[in-house]
Amino acid sequence: MSGTKDTEGQYMYCIIRSLEPRQFTTRGIGERGDVVYTVHYRDLALAAVVSDSAVTEYGSSRRNMMAHTLVLEEVMHEYTILPVRFGIVAPSVKAIQEKVLQQRYDELDSLLVEMQGRVELGLKAFWYENVIFQEIVDENPPIRRLRDGLTGRSAEETYYERIRLGEAIESAMWKKRDEDAEKILSTLRPLVCRTVGNKVITDRMVLNDAFLVEEKRQPEFDAAVDKLDEKMGKRMIFKYVGPVPPYNFVNIVVQWDSDGG
Repeated sequence: MSGTKDTEGQYMYCIIRSLEPRQFTTRGIGERGDVVYTVHYRDLALAAVVSDSAVTEYGSSRRNMMAHTLVLEEVMHEYTILPVRFGIVAPSVKAIQEKVLQQRYDELDSLLVEMQGRVELGLKAFWYENVIFQEIVDENPPIRRLRDGLTGRSAEETYYERIRLGEAIESAMWKKRDEDAEKILSTLRPLVCRTVGNKVITDRMVLNDAFLVEEKRQPEFDAAVDKLDEKMGKRMIFKYVGPVPPYNFVNIVVQWDSDGG
């Protein structure tokens, strides 16, 4: 990161509904100890949560991402928040007031209404590798025959058979993944407002979803996840997080004019 006092702007964290100026205890991104505060525009009941910052590009290091997230976590204890995408630096307070709070008031107001009283909860599920592989072999005689046919034979001799076995196992895993994911989702779907399915990024991963849930229904959702763990926990591990900032349902992106707004 680079920048000087000649290129000072404001790093944006989120949008909240507030008429009163606020400061927060968490320090801003950039390790300068900048105060996190709100920017307002006239009598509009919206505010941007910001800290002073060099007008620069922030790399997505763990330190920077954590600084961004810690501010959001503090603010969301008191307010419904609309997260701003990581790394957005405004050239001036005026730019925030005019380009965001004024010009995008209707959009932001509508999103705050939608998010009011709701929380994002995240759930990932991972198979135990040995368990799922054994299930696939037990449930698929052709795969079992292919596997058994490799015993005692060289890698060169069985090269193409090993490829066929790998392809057959991969196909069976996708089918089983879809089935298991649907079992999980069918339990949770009645409790949620919206769901976002994120990419499954490992062979063991069954589910990687975010759920927008009414705050008052979170205890029901918690209990449903516990029951899923009781029912399916011998086959997979559940990783449940939340409430977290609603990144999967709101992602405010701001484009500044070249003249700085």
